[in-house]
Amino acid sequence: MKNIFNIQTEQDFLNASLETFRYQYENVEIYRKFVDFLNINPDEIDRLDKIPFLPIEMFKNHKILDNNVSADLYFQSSGTTQMNLSKHFIADQNLYEESIYKSFEQFIGEPEDFIFLGLLPSYLERQNSSLIYMVDYLMKKSAKPENGYFLYNHADLFQLLNQLEDQKVILFGVSFALLDFLDFCHSEKNKESLKFLKNLVVIETGGMKGRKEEMTKDELLKILQDGFKTDKIYSEYSMTELLSQAYSLGNNEYECPNWMRIMVRNAEDPFSYEKEGRTGAINIIDLANTHSCSFIATQDLGKMIGEKFQVLGRIDHSDIRGCSLLVS
Repeated sequence: MKNIFNIQTEQDFLNASLETFRYQYENVEIYRKFVDFLNINPDEIDRLDKIPFLPIEMFKNHKILDNNVSADLYFQSSGTTQMNLSKHFIADQNLYEESIYKSFEQFIGEPEDFIFLGLLPSYLERQNSSLIYMVDYLMKKSAKPENGYFLYNHADLFQLLNQLEDQKVILFGVSFALLDFLDFCHSEKNKESLKFLKNLVVIETGGMKGRKEEMTKDELLKILQDGFKTDKIYSEYSMTELLSQAYSLGNNEYECPNWMRIMVRNAEDPFSYEKEGRTGAINIIDLANTHSCSFIATQDLGKMIGEKFQVLGRIDHSDIRGCSLLVS
């Protein structure tokens, strides 16, 4: 298959998607069985809206993997021990790393220019997290001595941020941990010495996980903006079952890299798609998923806004995921 990172036009994307569909129909057994179950003739697929999207729940009970490859590495979703967790087997780590690098570069800049700090306790406390793999890789490319993770040691993070003046810093944080950190920063003991970096970029990764009182995504972003004294809070949208990331550079509006697309389906009819501005369920085409499935029907709700999209929560009957975002 052609190099997905060379995609420039919509025709390029369509051609690559149809080629990927045909390949995965032939070589990913679970996907082929799913398409056949729907009585769909793969030879008749000639548009994106005709492609069948595999329900994301299939990753919980099946190994979604190209028959021509093997995979020792896998990523696993978050959840309680009582839940059946999704597993995404990764046959090509280099492809994932190139997707990480090029997505970050497209929307934020070259990783080598930044110090990376991670406030991701719920992810650090479990194994096989795709988010930790991503941040690890960005830290490796950055190679700055200040790079590092913080669990609940807010004092250490507070002290470091107050020392990194005039340096470009990225703080990746899970939502509840960022709120906890701001509580620490603005406490009576610390507020007199509080100063945030003018070059600090905060990227929240979702995931309240019941740790805080529920709030809308817009309310969360406003609290983080006020707390960090910045005009914009960035956000990253991905999940265990994807190898690409969409980024929001503010206003809760996400953009996809050139090899990824969002399509908003009718929540009641999986082969009907909503018009721009109307809320529905999110389908994702991720062409970096070369050796698993590139066409995934998620349980997230969202809507298109021009070329960008918003994530508005979860379908009511779906179980809670660690990477889910709050309803807004």
